[in-house]
Amino acid sequence: MAAAIALSERGRGRTAPNPNVGCVIVKHGRVVGRGWTQPGGRPHAEAVALEQAGASALGATAYVTLEPCAHHGARGPACADLLVAARPARVVAAITDPDPRTAGQGFARLRAAGIAVTEGILVEPARRAMAGFLTRQTLGRPHVTLKLATSLDGKIALPSGESRWITGPEARAHAHLERARADAILVGRGTHDADTPRLDVRLPGLEDRAPARLLLSRSFAAQASAEHPALITEMLLGGGGGGYLVLSAPDQITALPRTDHVLVEGGAGVASSFLAADLVDRLLLYRAPILIGEGRAAIGDIGLGQLSEAHGRWALTDTRTFGIDPLEIYERRR
Repeated sequence: MAAAIALSERGRGRTAPNPNVGCVIVKHGRVVGRGWTQPGGRPHAEAVALEQAGASALGATAYVTLEPCAHHGARGPACADLLVAARPARVVAAITDPDPRTAGQGFARLRAAGIAVTEGILVEPARRAMAGFLTRQTLGRPHVTLKLATSLDGKIALPSGESRWITGPEARAHAHLERARADAILVGRGTHDADTPRLDVRLPGLEDRAPARLLLSRSFAAQASAEHPALITEMLLGGGGGGYLVLSAPDQITALPRTDHVLVEGGAGVASSFLAADLVDRLLLYRAPILIGEGRAAIGDIGLGQLSEAHGRWALTDTRTFGIDPLEIYERRR
């Protein structure tokens, strides 16, 4: 299952609105098929793995990170039916599919065909890998990651606004990997005007994984609505490259099409607005081993009325170090 979860990560940020599933088929202790959901959402992981396994799927064990789908679509058959036809002896799954079109029906179809089903294996790692799809299904919006790169004293820039670079090249490379795993990346008007960020992926071999670009700005949203039906170009904003989809408020992410993962990169106003709206599910906190003193804070007011409201909201799930910069990863407790 751990291998299937790792495979599912390859599709993260490229499969919406379908989940990024991973599948491994094992027979006599040997992997005979493996797959992950392909860009655009099809083919599904099980279909890829079963095609690779061929006749070897008969009597094998299929490990899949999400319950095989039970509904037919215009682009392919249900994965539960594909497995029934391939006749593995057993299917091991991490999570039940919350999509009401499946929601237990895939497991029921497998069991009715005489295939043993085991559920609930490595649930939490699988949930993290498919967080975008699961958040969309349960909360009706994309999964939001907020990235903050700060000094030890919580600053993101000098008083002058100079911020390049607080963290080192290794930490910045990891931030680009996070971009490659997102459907969309969001910044505010201040960050755009100050830095004119490219918001692309500059890692060898992943250049084509650049996410869609979002701008949070009430004033530009009003202008875009009047002049460009919600799409405002980079040329209008003063820069080079493609365009931005402009949002006037954080909760407008709920209406984004084919978007399950949003990466929020800055600045402080944008970070504060998403935190105040309780729309951040995951926090990436890079801390450079420097002190800035007087400077620009990473976040501003997030609407807390008293200190007790701050406790119990965040759980530390991972720590890493890139070069000299530690990274802490937190998840919102809900």
